[in-house]
Amino acid sequence: MSKTSIERTPPLPGVAGIALYLALIAGVIILGVVSGGHYPTGYLIFSAIFLTASAGLLASFRWAWALALAAVFLLMVYDLWAGLTQRSLAAGVQGLLNLVFFLYLIRPEVRDRLK
Repeated sequence: MSKTSIERTPPLPGVAGIALYLALIAGVIILGVVSGGHYPTGYLIFSAIFLTASAGLLASFRWAWALALAAVFLLMVYDLWAGLTQRSLAAGVQGLLNLVFFLYLIRPEVRDRLK
């Protein structure tokens, strides 16, 4: 293998799972906007950010890791806030899931695999 070729290593399974999770959240937002009224049209910017982070994570880009980390953190804070203020078990569970994703993404092994 020459020095100019780039080694392509597949993403870690957890990173791939988080990328699919972000794509799923983006799809839910898109469907909520298109179906009429569940989400305001301004939420489409979030789905674009989530899809960009998802694709970049699968390609192992460091900027996508930072974008996904911010997205997961903001989702965690929002879901935990909604779970506590509205007494919603579903939002609280999703907030805890986002906390687990956040803690996984900040591990040194995950950061070392990015380019």
